[in-house]
Amino acid sequence: MTDQENHSHRSVHQPFALTVLGAGSATPTLHLHQTAQLLRIGNEYVLIDCGEGTQFRLMEQRIRTGRLRYIFISHLHGDHYFGLAPLLSSLNLAGRTEDLYLFGPRGLDEILTTIFRISDSRLGYTIHFQAVDSNVSAVLVDNTHMTVQSIPLEHRIDCTGYLFREKPAKARLLRDKLPVDIPVEYLKQLKEGRDVVDARGQVLYAATTYTEPGPQPRSYAFCSDTRYVESLVPQLQGVDMLYHEATFLEDNAERAAEVFHSTARQAATIAAKAHVGRLLIGHFSSRYKQYELFLTEAQAVFPETYLAIEGQTIHL
Repeated sequence: MTDQENHSHRSVHQPFALTVLGAGSATPTLHLHQTAQLLRIGNEYVLIDCGEGTQFRLMEQRIRTGRLRYIFISHLHGDHYFGLAPLLSSLNLAGRTEDLYLFGPRGLDEILTTIFRISDSRLGYTIHFQAVDSNVSAVLVDNTHMTVQSIPLEHRIDCTGYLFREKPAKARLLRDKLPVDIPVEYLKQLKEGRDVVDARGQVLYAATTYTEPGPQPRSYAFCSDTRYVESLVPQLQGVDMLYHEATFLEDNAERAAEVFHSTARQAATIAAKAHVGRLLIGHFSSRYKQYELFLTEAQAVFPETYLAIEGQTIHL
């Protein structure tokens, strides 16, 4: 899925785009980096997981790290957060003063506090840390642009996925139908989907006549390390794009179950049952040198499956 192929999805929407920074698993390889993704929703820049070397991946993609506001960490296996302390340190060296919001498992705050205490590093900005309970789904962020909800996963240690939903857009004004001298207050009411009425309650301007619905809000679900869990399906129902780990191929399904990971076929089965728009698979085991078989296996169950290709930006 190239930028050109996804142009039709952008339309007049505000930006909603995912950049894949790392799609490998725990053992490093020369071909894949460890898990990290950058999600842009409007003016919000969100980092999802932060494997070793993530700040270099951000530099390669020319993403201004100073624009990061939220960071979400799925769990405390090193390939998902060993790049976090260096990134936070670099933000400080760059002179950051804006608050940063960090979500992740209990204990992440202790790890960072210890690192910065022992290295005598004093940050010039405030980190607001919120521990995420991996056993329940909860709304973590609710602002003007988006909501973020946690997704309980099943891994060897506490692990959480995240569901990002764009807030519904306001209605679009049909300006060619509106008089030039209409008061600004009336325009605001119409954009909010409310009819403009006079003192007697008579409709002066009907919202259905002078506006059209705004673009449909988009959604993205990130399911990090997890075994095959059908209980995910209701929460993932109908999301525009799902990232689901696919560490193994189906011939290693038994091994996947032992280490609480999923196969490409299992990821596709979740996507099919949840009727998602598109499936993105990654977190490939280092035992594999080619990844086309992952695509073949998953597409046999869910045709709209794509590989997480590092450096690629996908517009929803």
